[in-house]
Amino acid sequence: MKKTVNVHAARPVPSGTFQPAAAQEAERGVPHVQERAHPTEREEMKPAPPADDDDEANSYDSDEATTLGSLEFTLLYDQGNNSLHCSIIRAKGLKPMDSNGLADPYVKLHLLPGASKSNKLRTKTLRHTRNPSWNETLVYHGLTDEDMQRKTLRISVCDEDKFGHNEFIGETRVVLKKLKFNQKKNFNVCLERVDGAEIEERGRILISLMYNTQLGHLIVGVIRCVHLAAMDANGYSDPFVKICLKPDMGKKAKNKTQTKKKTLNPEFNEEFSYEIKHAELAKKTLDISVWDYDIGKCNDYIGGCQLGITAKGERLKHWYECLKNKDKKIERWHTLLNENHVSSD
Repeated sequence: MKKTVNVHAARPVPSGTFQPAAAQEAERGVPHVQERAHPTEREEMKPAPPADDDDEANSYDSDEATTLGSLEFTLLYDQGNNSLHCSIIRAKGLKPMDSNGLADPYVKLHLLPGASKSNKLRTKTLRHTRNPSWNETLVYHGLTDEDMQRKTLRISVCDEDKFGHNEFIGETRVVLKKLKFNQKKNFNVCLERVDGAEIEERGRILISLMYNTQLGHLIVGVIRCVHLAAMDANGYSDPFVKICLKPDMGKKAKNKTQTKKKTLNPEFNEEFSYEIKHAELAKKTLDISVWDYDIGKCNDYIGGCQLGITAKGERLKHWYECLKNKDKKIERWHTLLNENHVSSD
C-alpha cells in the first residue's frame, strides 16, 4: 500500500519508470548494497534491539531498549523520479498509552523545515497493539536534489484517540543529505521525545487580559495572529482560536473565535468573559490554542501557549501583570508552539 504527496511542482512520474536500487546499481555495474547497514553507516544509527520474527515481536519487552519503543523503516531516494520512498515496517515495545495497557499506533511523516499538511503523510492506524507491523510505503514526489541537501524527515509515532487529542509517543529524525541516492538504507532506531530545542514556532498571537472588579470577571481578548504556519495545500490556513480556563471550570471555561478563511495573519478582535473571584486566578491556567478548520475532517492543531503562575517568561509576566493591575487591559504578544498537542489526523 502506497500513499504519495507532491512536495512542490512535481513533474508527472511516468508509470513503470521507477527501478529498485538493485536494478539501477546493476546497470552501472555497482554491487547491490544489502539492506543490512554498511559498517560505516552504523555510527549514524541509534542502538536498537535486533530484528525478530513476528512471534518474538509480540513478546518484546520495551525495557530491553527504551521505554518509548523502537521503529524499523527504510528510506530510498529515487533521483531519476525525484521521489523519496519511506517504508514503515514495524515498531516494537511501544509505550502503553491506553487504559488496557496497549496503544492504537500510527506513523506520521513531515518534511522539515515547514509545517504544512501538503507535506504530511501518515500510515493507517493499527488497533490494540504495542508491536504494530505496518509494512506500508509512503512516497514524497517532486523532491529535488537541493531539497535532499537541506531537508530533514521527521518520523513520529502517535496513539490515535477517538474521544480526545491524539497522543505523541516518540519520534526520530533523518537528515536527508546523509542518504546515498538510489540506495535503500535500513533504520532500526529507538524513539525519542522532543526536547525544548526542537519545538517549532508556529506564529504569534496578541492577547489582552483584564480583571474587571465591578463584574468580578476575567476578560480575555483574542486580538490577532501573525505568521501562522500554513496547514493547507494552498499555502494558507483557515484559523480559529480556542481558549480554556483550567482546571475545574467545566464547559463554561471553553470558548472559541470565529474562523477566518485563507489567511496566515487573521484579525479576530473578540473578547470572552469568565466569572471568577480574583483570588482564584492564581490557581488557574489559561490555555490558548490556534487551529486550522477543515470541512468534514478533524481540525489541525497549529500551535498554542499557556498563561498562568506556572508559566515562564512573557507568559508568566502577562498573567502576573493582570493579577496585579485590576481594571487595566494589558496586551502582550505570545509565541505559538507545537508542544503538548498532536494534530488531529
